Amino acid sequence: MPVYAPYFAALVMIYMVLCTRVVILRRRHAVGIGDGGNRDLKRAIRAHANFSENVPLAALLIALASGTTSPGWIHGLCVALVLGRLIHAMGLSRHPGVSFGRFYGTGLTWGVMCMASALLLT
Repeated sequence: MPVYAPYFAALVMIYMVLCTRVVILRRRHAVGIGDGGNRDLKRAIRAHANFSENVPLAALLIALASGTTSPGWIHGLCVALVLGRLIHAMGLSRHPGVSFGRFYGTGLTWGVMCMASALLLT
């Protein structure tokens, strides 16, 4: 089993929680498409979308880097990605504006992508 497999499984679980939150809020507020002007639903949609926009590329970079990089680096990148995505989702779900979670979650995620890219180039 690849080193990153359990981390990617954890990311899928986070994704499913984010999906479920959107579905629950859509049902609660009877909104089929869009956010219906509901702030909570809008934040839940953005948390889900942001995850969907960033995680696939980060995961691909990690998987590619695992072929030429030590398992220690891959574990570190995976831990940072999972942590970054967790705190980003919590930050965005709780605060519409700038927050600790959004700022540092984004920073961790982008850092993982940059580091994995650098590892691929060396």
